[in-house]
Formats: sequence, C-alpha cells, structure tokens
Amino acid sequence: MAFSSQTPRVPTNWSITGAVAADAALILLFAGIGRDAHQRGEVLTGVFQTAWPFLAGAAVSWLLLRAWRAPLRVWPAGVGIWLGTVAGGMLLRAATGQTVVLPFIIVALLSLGIFLVGYRLLFAGLRRLMARRRHA
Repeated sequence: MAFSSQTPRVPTNWSITGAVAADAALILLFAGIGRDAHQRGEVLTGVFQTAWPFLAGAAVSWLLLRAWRAPLRVWPAGVGIWLGTVAGGMLLRAATGQTVVLPFIIVALLSLGIFLVGYRLLFAGLRRLMARRRHA
C-alpha cells in the first residue's frame, strides 16, 4: 500500500484524540462555510444543525472501522471516515427532512474528502519526509 509504513506504529492517546478533534473541527468548518455561503443568522445553532448528521456519520465510521487503531492512516481510516461521514450524514439529513440534493452531495463529497483525507495525506507526507531525513 502506498501510504503504509514499513514498521507498524501503535497510536498514542494524543494521536487518537487529535484525529477525532481534527475530524470534528473540519466537519464543523465544512458546515460553517456552507451556512455562511447560503444562510445568514442562527450562526452557532445553524452550524450545529447542519453539522450533526455528518458528525454522527463520522462517529459511526470511527466505530465500524475501529479507526483508533491507526487514526492518521489515509487508508482505511481517512477514506472510510470520509465516505462514512458523507453517507451517514446524507442518510440522517434525509431521515430528518433536511435537504439532500445532488449538488450538495457532490460539494460534501469534495469538501469533506479534501478535509478528512487531506490532512492525513499531509501527515503521511511529513512522516515520510522525517523518516528519510533520519535515515540519510
């Protein structure tokens, strides 16, 4: 696998907590940007109203994938959490009468993909760079 490490790493509580916090913060950022672009008012409650289905989807994905075992790995954690966040979020939005239209699904897929997989890609790249420097 292109993003796997040669030696298995045991995640620390800090890496698990950091990944959970980063995922939640990025989902909230996604919701905040969307609310700002489309609706004014109800800033905090509006952001949470938009974000909660995606936060729930991410939480379920974390549990199903047991992502705490390797929370910063691109695969399967990053990709699985990203897709589970979008799928779970859209299902919960539909179940609660919130808007689910194709353009929103596409924007959510792209935005959350960049956010949730992107920082893991950056982390993997930095880890590789540091490993090369140590072995040089």
